[in-house]
Amino acid sequence: MSPAGAIEERVRALLARMSLDQKIGQMTQPERLHVTPPEVKAYHIGSVLSGGGSCPADNRPSDWVAMNDAYWAASMDEDAGHLAIPILYGVDAVHGNANVRGATVFPHNIGLGAAGDPELVERVGRVTAREVLAAGVDWTFAPTLAVARDPRWGRTYESYSEDPGVVARYARRIVTGLQQEGILACAKHWVGDGGTEAGVDQGDTVVDEDELRRVHVSPYLAAVDAGVPTVMASLSCWRGERCHAHRYLMQDVLKGEMGFTGFVLSDWNGVDPLADDYGEAAAMAVNAGIDMLMVPETWREVIAELKKQVKRGVVPLGRIDDAVARILRVKFACGLFERPRPAARSASNGLGFGSREHRAVAREAARKSLVLLKNEGGTLPLDKGARILVAGPAAHDRGRQCGGFTVEWQGVSGNAAIEGGTSIWEGIRAVAPRAVLSAGEGDVSDARGFDVGVVVVGERPYAEGLGDIREPSPVRPGAHLTAAPGTLQPYGGTLEFAALHPEALRAIRELTAQGIPVVTVLISGRPLVVNAELAASSAFVAAWLPGSEGAGVADVLFGNHPFTGRLPMSWPSEMPGDGVLFPRGYGLRPG
Repeated sequence: MSPAGAIEERVRALLARMSLDQKIGQMTQPERLHVTPPEVKAYHIGSVLSGGGSCPADNRPSDWVAMNDAYWAASMDEDAGHLAIPILYGVDAVHGNANVRGATVFPHNIGLGAAGDPELVERVGRVTAREVLAAGVDWTFAPTLAVARDPRWGRTYESYSEDPGVVARYARRIVTGLQQEGILACAKHWVGDGGTEAGVDQGDTVVDEDELRRVHVSPYLAAVDAGVPTVMASLSCWRGERCHAHRYLMQDVLKGEMGFTGFVLSDWNGVDPLADDYGEAAAMAVNAGIDMLMVPETWREVIAELKKQVKRGVVPLGRIDDAVARILRVKFACGLFERPRPAARSASNGLGFGSREHRAVAREAARKSLVLLKNEGGTLPLDKGARILVAGPAAHDRGRQCGGFTVEWQGVSGNAAIEGGTSIWEGIRAVAPRAVLSAGEGDVSDARGFDVGVVVVGERPYAEGLGDIREPSPVRPGAHLTAAPGTLQPYGGTLEFAALHPEALRAIRELTAQGIPVVTVLISGRPLVVNAELAASSAFVAAWLPGSEGAGVADVLFGNHPFTGRLPMSWPSEMPGDGVLFPRGYGLRPG
């Protein structure tokens, strides 16, 4: 019998032994704060997740291993009629296992897209997987395969490029890298999340089917071909219909045409907005093709309501069996049944969590992600012996340079929570002994005696819809928000950086008024309108969100490594509007 045939035989044999309660339990995924190990056993839970910033104890790898070991032990205890089916624990390790203190934090996907190096992306996946395994976890909700079409979207930095071909090439390599090391990847969010009107998170993608397939579906073809075993549905809509209830997209296209044999996971509370009646909503999702329900708090209700829907014949038992078979198939295929309990694995002490070797890969990724937009008069590379004034609120802030999904869901500011690594200032200080960090938030009013200024500015950390840049107007019908609309406008309705952070332009102009050339380094999760800052600067670098290894930025500023990054998406000259300042693929090479 072939390996695939043997797995199918094991799936059929186990499925035949399962009660309806056990099957529905396998389809249910609560959040760790709302489910205990005894409840995992009692309700036959198939998976548990950590939401952003949800962590055990002191948030060390050993704490994660202990927590996962308790869940695993509960899932494998066969007393009281429970079948031993190992739990799958999932986390958002989207740029390294950045949930955990001391992790290696990589540039977000937009920076990896600028690097233009698929082989590097595969190595990033392998390091990420090793650090996920070091926490006793088997599953990451990555990669994001969104093709971002509007930088006002708060998740733009999770997209590798506006070019679906680039995203597809990266999809294959990141899935391979993650899974070669033994964790499960999850392609998300199916489908079209990067194409919503006006970049509204969880909004509506109104393109026709030809464009949906050509732009947004195509990266998933590569991921499925690479063996991705799980796919997460999108909270967005396609032409007014929610993706979580879209049978055609999930059953006909993904599982049918594309031959996807793994399982589809809902996103956070993605069932809730489908109908006013919770049982009806759960039935809609499952009948449309959702196999596992991410229900962080209301998991007991969904179990009870889904069971009612099956007994009423609203959800066919065959659909339940198909969903559970898909989940079991993934668990058998990845060897989950054969793995020792998390506490007995070598993960916590043999996988180099936060090691020098892992950080070297992150530093390489940071330097390759940098895009040089301007270099007037050969300002770059900098002279290591020059008198350099370093200023700006992002110069010495490891949290800001890591962005969202780092320790907390919305990210963190400052250096305390990002253990290990270097800020950009620390990287500069290590190679330029005459460099000085300006006091406070960056007072540059008296810069006499300096040869050059380096001003590091940028966005504050954000994630998902809280990073949307949108006008203070009602959200398009069909969009489901996780917070009130008024809380989702931290940046107002403009991409113009000077309007959002006027202090940056003041500092640049103060230095230039004193006859000092300025190198501006922009930390951001997307292209922004920076016309004024560009005009006032002698050199300008788009550094995206470079992660924990700020020394990688210094490597390139001082010429230890060349600028090689190119824009993964076009850079706007205005917004709203169609003006393009730099096209996709732009990037200068000094010298």
